[in-house]
Parts: sequence; structure tokens; C-alpha cells
Amino acid sequence: MLDLDFIRRNPDKVKEALVKLNMDAPIDEILELDQQRREILKELENLRHQRKVVSKEIPKIRDEARRQEMVAEMRKVGERIKELEGRLREVEARLYEDLLLVPNMPHPKVPVGKDESENVVVRTWGKPREFDFEPLPHWELGERLDIIDFKRGAKISGSRFYVLKGLGARLQRAIIAWMIDVHVYEHGYTEVYPPYMVRRECLIGTAQLPKFADNLYYDAEDDLWLIPTAEVPVTNLYRDEILPPGSLPIYHVAYSACFRREKAAAGRDTRGIKRVHQFDKVELVKFVEPHTSDEELEKLIADAEDICRKLNIPYRVVQMCTGDLSFSAAIKYDIEMWAPGCKEWLEVSSCSNFLDFQARRANIRYRPAPGAKPQYVHTLNGSGLALPRTMIAIMENYQQPDGSIVVPEVLRPYMGGIEVIK
Repeated sequence: MLDLDFIRRNPDKVKEALVKLNMDAPIDEILELDQQRREILKELENLRHQRKVVSKEIPKIRDEARRQEMVAEMRKVGERIKELEGRLREVEARLYEDLLLVPNMPHPKVPVGKDESENVVVRTWGKPREFDFEPLPHWELGERLDIIDFKRGAKISGSRFYVLKGLGARLQRAIIAWMIDVHVYEHGYTEVYPPYMVRRECLIGTAQLPKFADNLYYDAEDDLWLIPTAEVPVTNLYRDEILPPGSLPIYHVAYSACFRREKAAAGRDTRGIKRVHQFDKVELVKFVEPHTSDEELEKLIADAEDICRKLNIPYRVVQMCTGDLSFSAAIKYDIEMWAPGCKEWLEVSSCSNFLDFQARRANIRYRPAPGAKPQYVHTLNGSGLALPRTMIAIMENYQQPDGSIVVPEVLRPYMGGIEVIK
């Protein structure tokens, strides 16, 4: 959430940013509601002061008629105060709902562009493997090796679901366990295992609600939402808290299943396991002091890149332009692995700095020093990495002419020593 004072002082700047972001937000309505709120508060303050002063004077008045007249006047003042308090609650509720619809402002380092075609490739790593045979896409490899079952996945759950079998299931489990160990023992994160269902306010805190409700799965009876990413429960670990001096930075890594309806992707990527309703992901979440967040973003990206390099899979880092920036990120970079069977770059991580945008929505603050005024933290997150696209890249890059798949060396201890899936 943007600071209301910032919007009030910089309405044109906010509107200019919205144009660059290709987004809309009710800025004029926010300003009007803010003006109404301040006028109501001013009148309330005057009336409350008047009531306080007169209430002290009434007992001192000896003239009974005059005293009763003043009591009647204060009764009317009290009724007016009650009326204004009701209007204030209504205006503040509408103002809050409108503020939730305002996206984050782009960081000065974000390039201006109309859409994803103007994203910027920052760097690449590794050279795509040269095959002496035509590499197969993962859906063909998976079916031939009997490690992915698309038909039974669709039978039990419908389109965009699949079943991993045998060494396919074990490979995914190995990837997850290995990635978590790297982030914990080499990168300094603390592992958490969060719930997969959260309350509405958690999704408001990380900015999935109210704007993206159509893309989420919802249990109406208990008012609980299936998480689209572990970012949601992990960020909300500290919702409505003031973190004590010296507690930052906090780094968390979490594995979770993720659930997305993929309504916006209807008709896209219907083959294979690239875009599905349920998938696994290892998520990295940071809570840091504001003056360190730019540096922490670079470290976050480096941690995700390290996983790609250890797997020895070519990848590239792409910076999102304003037209492709997410609703809540001030600046965002995607890491994309090369998939030779699909013949495309697959996003396996999005690393974002949200500045204080999520912290304001979730009310996460810290105290810089004992007795100091609390400030909002800066939050960051990134996939470290996302399944199943990492699995796609492994299958397609490590495939052999006979259709078998070599297990990357770093994963073999997690596969019980198995070197080849065949």
C-alpha cells in the first residue's frame, strides 16, 4: 500500500506512474475521500472540544433554565458527533478499499516499456547444449519413461493436472530437498513450513487481494484461501508486529504446494507441466531495513542463480520493464532456464523488492534502536526455485539419445545414488 500522504503530495507523479505501469487506480476518488475525511475530523475535533468545555461549565450554572438549555444543546452536539463518527467510519472504509487498488510505484532503476517485449536481458550464463539428436519436450520424455501420467491426472482432477510416478516423483522430491539445504546451509536462510491455507487478511497483506481474487482457490465455508505461493504465509508471520532492535535482516526459505486457477492463461501452454493449477515451489522471503533493500535484492537474485549454476543449466536474468511489472513489486527480475525440448526460456524465479508496500498493508514494522519510533520494514521475495519448470529444464537438458535422463550430480545423493532415469 502506498503512503496516503505520498499520494496527497504527489498525485500527478502517481498518475504518471500508473500510465507507465499500464494500470488503473482511483486516485481522484482517493483524494476526494481524503478531503472528506479531513473535513469530518476537523468538525469532530471542534465539536468534541466544545462538548468537553461546556460539560465542565454546566454544573457551575445556577440558572436552572439556562442549565437545561445548555444540556439540550450538548445533546444535539452529541447527536452530531455520533452522526459524524458514522460518516467517518464509512469514508475511512471506502478510502482503505481504494488504497488497496493502487499498485506500487516503480523503482527509479526500472526501465520504461509498454509490455514484456521491452523487458531487458541483464545477463546470461552457460552455453546451451549442442545435441547430435533432436531433443524431445518433457511431456514426451515423461510419458516414454513412465514418470509423468497426464491422462490419470486429468481423470482425477481435470485439465492442467498431472501425476508424477516412480523416479519422476522422487526427482521432484530430491530437487526440493536439495534446494532447501543449499539455501539453509550455504545462503543463511531459516527454513519454515507454513500452512497452505490462509485468512483473507494475509492475502491483502501481500497484495493478492482484492485485485487477483479470481485467480485464487477459496473455501467459502471457513473463509480460507489456498495459497498461490509460500510468500503469503511467510510474509504474514510478522503481520501486526513490531520487530525488536537488532532482529533484521530475517531470511526465510519455505517449501509449499501452490494453487492458482490460471484463468488469465486460458488456452496457453496446455501441453506438459509448465502451467498448471497445482505446483511445488521453494520460496525465499526477506525482511530487511529500508536502506539495505537494494543490496538485499542483488543477494536474493544471486542465491537463486546459484541453484541454476549448481545444476549446470543455462539461464538468463531478465529485468521487467514498467509495463510488465507486477502489482506489488517496485522492481523485479526473472530468472529463466533454457529448455531445449520446448525450445524456450522458462521462468523459474521472480525476485522482487516491494520496499514498504507489503509492510504497510500487513503492518510489519521494526524498531531501529531501543526507544526509537517504529518504521516499516522492506520485504523481498523470490523463487529459489519453482517446480515444475526446474524439473522441465533438468529433463530436457540432461536427456540422452535413448530417451533416458542423466541425474545432475548434485542431486544424486538425494536420489539414493541413482545416476540415470531410464
